[in-house]
Amino acid sequence: MAASRLHQRLEQKQRIEARGGNVDVFAAIHALDLPVLLRPLEGLLGAYISDPAPGVLITTQRPMAIQRFTAAHELGHFCLDHQLSLDDETILRRMAATLAPAMDFQEVEADAFAVGFMMPQWLIAWHCERQGWTGETLARPSTVYQLALRMGASYSATCYTLGRYNLLPQNRVQDLLKTQPKQVKAALLANYQPQDYRGDVWLLTERDANTRIDGSRNDLFVLRLEEHSGGGYLWDIDQLRESGFAIVGDAVEDMDGDGVGGPVVRRVTAATREANRGTLVLDERRPWEPDEPLASLAVDYDFTGPEEVGLSRAERRIRLEAA
Repeated sequence: MAASRLHQRLEQKQRIEARGGNVDVFAAIHALDLPVLLRPLEGLLGAYISDPAPGVLITTQRPMAIQRFTAAHELGHFCLDHQLSLDDETILRRMAATLAPAMDFQEVEADAFAVGFMMPQWLIAWHCERQGWTGETLARPSTVYQLALRMGASYSATCYTLGRYNLLPQNRVQDLLKTQPKQVKAALLANYQPQDYRGDVWLLTERDANTRIDGSRNDLFVLRLEEHSGGGYLWDIDQLRESGFAIVGDAVEDMDGDGVGGPVVRRVTAATREANRGTLVLDERRPWEPDEPLASLAVDYDFTGPEEVGLSRAERRIRLEAA
């Protein structure tokens, strides 16, 4: 209930319905004038300090999804008027312990707040409706992985949350957890092999138009777009290069199987090179009619994560916009 009240206060649902993306935990912390510092903490994911004045510490030594969940947990301590809390890896292990006894009710409350604030049911429903994901497709590891990316959560946390909301049966949740994110990434990248699989892999289609994605510096993305090459229309991949992305894969897939003049699927794999934050714009046009695109795709992106030492990315962005 506290998480829902804060969503209403900060108009989170309206913001996401207008722009897409996830619940920006660090922006919410800044909006509440709650000081937050990022430091390379040893043995801790985060901490909430209640006295002499409220404040939050978050580690810089974890991936962005864990930083966000930890920040939501510490925000829960603040919103629920809790006392000092030093939080280690147990806040992640408790996600799986749905039947474990409550040893510390303050921590249980903060955990519940973090899930409710980062991954509310309305956010899951919004992404499923936009992407056309049904109950059947939501039971696939590839779908859950993409949902996790769009909510800014880890794959495992998303699996557990789907089970907690009774959107998937517990036996299906356990089946999903048997799949490692690396397997999903490798399948998405097909023949391309990155140096490592620490970065995430986004699958972007026409359904992601006019929305936003929030990732990390070593993320990749796969564009899977319908292309009307039979009519001479091609997606202008040079626009990606001009925006600072490196093209590491480009293939065409037949859609209808007859291969005679029908639309095909253009599958382009790109990596961040110089592009950190901006808008990805891609047009499908005839090369000899450059001013008349048949279709366009625009996606706002931020690939500057994870959070680094100092102020959060959200606070730095807000300060720059106000300057």
